[in-house]
Amino acid sequence: MALTGRTALLAAIGALVVGLLLPGWSGILAVEGILLFGILYDLALAAPVRKLLITRTGDTSVRQGDAVEVHLTITNPANRLLRARLRDAWPPSSWQPGTEVAASRHRLTIPAGERRRVTTRLHPTRRGDRTADRITVRSLGPLGLAGRQGSHRVPWTVRVLPPFTSRKHLPSRLARLRELDGRTSLLVRGQGTEFDSLREYIPGDDTRSIDWRATARRGSVAVRTWRPERDRHILIVLDTGRTSAGRVGDAPRLDAAMDAALLLAVLAARAGDRVDLLAYDRRIRASVQGHHAKDILSALVNAMAPLEPELIESDAPGLVATVLQRAPHRSLVVLLTGLDAAPIEEGLLPVLPQLSRRHEVLIASVADPRIQELAEGRGTVDAVYAAAAAEQARNERLRTAQRLSRHGVTVIDAHPADIAPALADAYLALKAAGRL
Repeated sequence: MALTGRTALLAAIGALVVGLLLPGWSGILAVEGILLFGILYDLALAAPVRKLLITRTGDTSVRQGDAVEVHLTITNPANRLLRARLRDAWPPSSWQPGTEVAASRHRLTIPAGERRRVTTRLHPTRRGDRTADRITVRSLGPLGLAGRQGSHRVPWTVRVLPPFTSRKHLPSRLARLRELDGRTSLLVRGQGTEFDSLREYIPGDDTRSIDWRATARRGSVAVRTWRPERDRHILIVLDTGRTSAGRVGDAPRLDAAMDAALLLAVLAARAGDRVDLLAYDRRIRASVQGHHAKDILSALVNAMAPLEPELIESDAPGLVATVLQRAPHRSLVVLLTGLDAAPIEEGLLPVLPQLSRRHEVLIASVADPRIQELAEGRGTVDAVYAAAAAEQARNERLRTAQRLSRHGVTVIDAHPADIAPALADAYLALKAAGRL
């Protein structure tokens, strides 16, 4: 049984009537007896809620920041009119702050033997799987004083995918890729390290590209054309350990690393390279292997969606061993991790030579823009001390990057808004130099 606010209001008015006009037990019995009769009348005529048939339909995935609709179909099998208030409960992060009450509550009236559909509009603010909780239905009587209340569990899960905000950088990097591949309208010769074809010499061509044997056979000067390397293996490794949990702005470092990984993966797939993903801390958290270019983005976002940072120190030897097992032949290994001095010096540096001897290694790290802001602070004693601490932190990251570079590793340290395009540019530079 559930009582409404109307019942409480009438009870308060009845108390005033008893106190002012009908003091005594006779007045209490008269006033409260009428109210009790109204409550029992509503309970008798309210449609039962346990017998309701509820089903869900709608979308099962949405990109973070977008809206999605989930529909509830409620069937009333009873022979009484259903006047109901319904609450469709989801985790708080399924809505923008302050909109949960309006989005999750519905009013509906269903005649006997009929059905109605209501729509819950979700606007998730975090990645991951959002699972529906209970559906609570309160069936009211005709007077609106009381009713029956019950809950139903109708399972449904909406997977919230990474937003891929760095998608805006893709057209410019694809244009650069076409320029490298010689497919641009500009008068720029495509560069690369793989032989593509022979063509007639044109004044202005680099004379070092002349193929003298082909020239002798054809009787005219022929030059070689080149294209960037293709069908190379790119292994993107996400470190999901403790350092990836540090918040930069409103999101953990892992989210910025994912965004950079998505841009790199789409760019590399468009360039004809094979892209795999590995998420690791002390064990494999996610893995994507062997997907074609047309479905690599879908596979990656689905694998990344449920990933969360683990508050444990990453196992660097285990990570390197897993990478060597996944990539037995020469590959570009892109490790998205932190540049904190202790984890790098004690964990990664001792085993890094095993990786760099066989593969081209690129390490990318998300820097905190707040450090730069603090380093520029002046004017007060506290600001000066904060600036000194920030400068020390920046110098430690710089020294760590330099130690990694001595092992032949390319290091990128950029702010969340810059890490994705910086990583894409580094990939294009390696491709142009024939180092993949």
